[in-house]
Amino acid sequence: MWLLLALILIGAVLALVTAVRALGAWLRYRRARIELRDHLTDEVANLLSRTGEMEENLTNLEARSQQLPVQIAELQESLTTLRILTSALTSTLQQLSRALSFDAIKALSAVQLSNLLPSRSETRKPG
Repeated sequence: MWLLLALILIGAVLALVTAVRALGAWLRYRRARIELRDHLTDEVANLLSRTGEMEENLTNLEARSQQLPVQIAELQESLTTLRILTSALTSTLQQLSRALSFDAIKALSAVQLSNLLPSRSETRKPG
């Protein structure tokens, strides 16, 4: 009978230890579930905020994309004007380069040079 009583006590102690462990596991599970729920709630709120920002940015992008054809047309107009001005500048610089080249100066005759410079008689005025 003592043996039976000892076995019952050992079984009761083992059941108590198992119950305490099960209670600890349940408490850890509950804590983890609460932390997960809080984390997921925060993440959903963050995603909701970011989704709002993305919708706002999308609206801004749509408005800007509607302005693009006008801006592209203005840019093409500006490029055409720039091409014309660049061409005129190139022509002017080429003419200036030819006028200032050494060969052009050599081609001037002495008469043309004397006509450009004031004569000595003009610099000495009789008087």
